[in-house]
Amino acid sequence: MPRPIVAIVDSTALASNLTVVRRYAPHARIWSVVKANGYGHGLNAVWQGLNQTDGFALLDLNDAVVLRENGWRGPILLLEGFFHPADLKEIDRYRLTTVVHSNWQINALRRIVPLAPLDIYVKLNSGMNRLGFIDREFPGAWHALSELKQVATLTLMTHFAHHDQTAGLAAQMAVVLRAGDGLIGPRCLANSAATLWYPETHKQWIRPGIILYGASPSGDWQDIATCGLLPVMTLTSELISIQKVFSGGHIGYGTRCRLNESQRVGVVACGYADGYPYHAPTGTPVLVDGVRTRTLGAVSMDMLMVDLKPCPLACIGSKVELWGNHIKIDEVATFASTLSYKLMSSLASRVTIQIC
Repeated sequence: MPRPIVAIVDSTALASNLTVVRRYAPHARIWSVVKANGYGHGLNAVWQGLNQTDGFALLDLNDAVVLRENGWRGPILLLEGFFHPADLKEIDRYRLTTVVHSNWQINALRRIVPLAPLDIYVKLNSGMNRLGFIDREFPGAWHALSELKQVATLTLMTHFAHHDQTAGLAAQMAVVLRAGDGLIGPRCLANSAATLWYPETHKQWIRPGIILYGASPSGDWQDIATCGLLPVMTLTSELISIQKVFSGGHIGYGTRCRLNESQRVGVVACGYADGYPYHAPTGTPVLVDGVRTRTLGAVSMDMLMVDLKPCPLACIGSKVELWGNHIKIDEVATFASTLSYKLMSSLASRVTIQIC
């Protein structure tokens, strides 16, 4: 028998979350972001749950090919564009939409003879200073691309750096308006946070990511508590041992946790090698036998310990929810001083993914 740790991916929750997103931006088309192996949920698991989307956005050319070969015929957007000129052959073959963020990419496009012109997203650096043309260079890049016979359509794209600062987003929107003045074409601006909270950014296309998987862009579950979003991944395991630890006893590596009274301590088949956060401290919430309790001591590579005082009926084999419907992944991330994005995308390959 394999270890009892399983990540259950609820495809109906994905479909439901996509419906919620459409309610927030009813006039926009949706790029469902499935980068990082569908945010750790498994690309093959998530794309079918999101098959009512208008398009898929991702990074890896190989993942785009997987979608095509599995039957997806709609648009696919390469969010970081192509990494080498040779990639354009596959982009042409599989009819992908690619981001262009640098002059070398424009030059590479000039040198190809595609089967048909390609749809291009022109990336504007509106203040994040990561990828894209700065505002004074953007019109020149746009016009250079518009003159190429290799190009079919152009869309202005940018990415927002803030999820909770209206002033920061307004400053970036001002750059978008300035750089795009007089340039005719669709806009794709809104990420998850902007989709939920800044309707002025909802142009022709939006690009939700984390909210499709039922977590908050801000890291605070309360921010999306009334949105109707459902957790998609439930990470479950079981108790594999129960220890009776006497008062004054220590728990785990480094003896960081000392008990003030004698009690039962459960051992769960889940550790940081499975993707559970190593830095999760004593007190991180966990559900054992349907009862909310807490972790104790340091997280080990393959195991973690839990407080069974609130769970008097728990026994070996009792079910444990590490995150999911009852223990929100944002809660675990907050306790561990990390992000739900990190937890999802760090799920280890040794964890079985079960689609329901």
